[in-house]
Amino acid sequence: MGAAIAVLGLFVLVLAYNFVTRVTLLPDQEDGTAQEIIQVEVRNGCGIGGLAGVMTLFLREHGYDVVEVGDYESFNVARSMVIDRVGNLETARKVAEELGIRQVEQDIRPEYFLDASVVIGLDYETLRPFKE
Repeated sequence: MGAAIAVLGLFVLVLAYNFVTRVTLLPDQEDGTAQEIIQVEVRNGCGIGGLAGVMTLFLREHGYDVVEVGDYESFNVARSMVIDRVGNLETARKVAEELGIRQVEQDIRPEYFLDASVVIGLDYETLRPFKE
């Protein structure tokens, strides 16, 4: 019973954190204007170990909030892609440009509580995080 309460409490804390970070604006360092936090998930779609971790570090170093990391539904994704999850293609394209990804798709899933999904494909060596 105590473990279930602890898990439920942790779940509530994660939801509260996601809510606060979603509505909070970070100041831009150059001109003082506000910049929205972009929340993404990183999914490994090629099955090569460690790639999602490298991608996550790169995105966090560039100001993105990576809220989930894991495997994609398959490991035979040929081309990496960014998937818009909230109906904001401009944000998805911004993430794609940062990473050097050309393919941007839209699959709106508001229940995911994030802006975009990054799927790493077999072309990962062409992406910015793996070139630097």
